[in-house]
Amino acid sequence: MQSVCVFCGSNAGAHDDYAEAARRLARAIAARGLNLVYGGGSIGLMGVLGAEALAAGGRVIGVTPRGLVEREVIHAGLTELRVVETMHERKALMAALSDAFIALPGGLGTLDELFEMLTWTQLGIHRKPCALLDVDGYFEQLGVFLDHAVSQRFIKAEHRSMLISGDDPETLLDRLGKAQLPEVSKWVGLGKP
Repeated sequence: MQSVCVFCGSNAGAHDDYAEAARRLARAIAARGLNLVYGGGSIGLMGVLGAEALAAGGRVIGVTPRGLVEREVIHAGLTELRVVETMHERKALMAALSDAFIALPGGLGTLDELFEMLTWTQLGIHRKPCALLDVDGYFEQLGVFLDHAVSQRFIKAEHRSMLISGDDPETLLDRLGKAQLPEVSKWVGLGKP
């Protein structure tokens, strides 16, 4: 594992624990000599994550659509900024640049990015592990919903198990590095669960 993509909110959230978790994750990624790939923003959790990784001596690659460059405050001190035309291109480039994915707390964009990467793993488009850094139980109800989807046979248990979850950045990075993904053939997820 050489590069980790982190999806997270462009808002800071309701309490300081979210920002502290972003700082801890950024330091852990930098300390391991891993590249951080993220949305490139300088606001919200994205801003905290990028700034902390840079302060810790990490290599930070931002990926953002051209339309967001003016709407969103982009971090000026990144190691590298990649500007693409669309959100679809953003996700594809983030996937190409990364070996694993972690979601910090965030909103619809964070969930969209995470679930697209997880779906690509399920379909065999790539074989890259995905994880949630569950800060103060933020993702707990999401896990309950996914378990419900398994019980209702909309998600296979082995696909549910592909989403790693934990509350400690160091342990989560260790688990990503050792992740054993189920063997899938391309497009396996399109059939009956």
